[in-house]
Amino acid sequence: MPDRSFLDWPFLDTAHRELASALDSWCATHLSVDHGDVDAACRQLVTDLGAAGWLRHTANLDQPTLDVRSLCLVRETLARHDGLADFAFAMQGLGMGPVSLFGDAGHREWLTKTTEGSAIAGFALSEPASGSDVANMSTTAKADGNGWVIDGEKTWISNGSIADIYTLFARTGEGPGAKGLSCFLVPADTPGLEIVERLDVIAPHPLARLRFDGMKLPGDALIGTAGKGFGIAMAVLDVFRSTVGAAALGFARRALDEALTRTSQRELFGAPLAAMQTVQASLAEMALDIDTSALLIYRAAWTKDKGAARVSREASMAKLHATETAQAVIDKAVQLHGGDGVRTGVKVEELYREIRALRIYEGASEVQKQIIARQILDTHAAGG
Repeated sequence: MPDRSFLDWPFLDTAHRELASALDSWCATHLSVDHGDVDAACRQLVTDLGAAGWLRHTANLDQPTLDVRSLCLVRETLARHDGLADFAFAMQGLGMGPVSLFGDAGHREWLTKTTEGSAIAGFALSEPASGSDVANMSTTAKADGNGWVIDGEKTWISNGSIADIYTLFARTGEGPGAKGLSCFLVPADTPGLEIVERLDVIAPHPLARLRFDGMKLPGDALIGTAGKGFGIAMAVLDVFRSTVGAAALGFARRALDEALTRTSQRELFGAPLAAMQTVQASLAEMALDIDTSALLIYRAAWTKDKGAARVSREASMAKLHATETAQAVIDKAVQLHGGDGVRTGVKVEELYREIRALRIYEGASEVQKQIIARQILDTHAAGG
């Protein structure tokens, strides 16, 4: 039985506790999708999550802002049960994040489809030569009459092979670097958009490299104001970065649960593994890492929900600590399983593969350290 005591922390209210309980019960009875065909599995998961109403948390259809604590609770719970279900949920929110935060009425019509599960979203930001260096992107959007012409490539695009709608970032040239980027809404069937490569990774997810060759968009595809795309991207990541930590937390909680069961039932030298002091030390370290991650995650989410304009420092701390310690927690769980820990089909082996990418995407750990350092240096320089 997973530890649920964190739900009583003051960061969360009654509605959040009810959400976590209801989703946990739903997952226990409904998450049984075959992952053999990853694309089909993701489509089915989006359909199921939408039909059950969970995807409504990925957009702000009936509230002024996204509730980050709800996003974190959903991602943590789904990740604890099924990593691909977490992925399917998260990409609906991230992909439509620019629309939720900056879209007009026409753009927001897509939110009904993505929250119902009838359309799949993608977030097209990273490029072959500019992953973490967003300001260095080279994909261009040139004004063409009342519209735009897009040329370039994007890579590591989640849902890249199955998305129905993308939010795309491209250089429109209002200024150098970050000052000259804009954001666009792009239906997947737009002529000139091509899926040129499927990207296979250790934990299978639908990832792809996209090419835009003279792709024409109408003027109303622009989200927000031309030249403000970098700010849009950073605002979206400011919301969703904490949720990456929450997904890692869900993986870590599941790893601890598996380790507790294993060490309580497995006997060595005539006694349960859990009776050994070295094993107890590992379990204690795992629990400590999990609780410190949870505190950082829900602090960041609570701070954002209470009206903070930006939570870059808090979100980066949450993402950095939660993903790095989840890797350590899962590694300990694998070790406590012995040879079974690296057998295909054993849950901790799956978790070992799932966690690795979270330390890279939506800002690698090294980038999070830079963000944190800049924030504290700026605060110090300002005398705060």
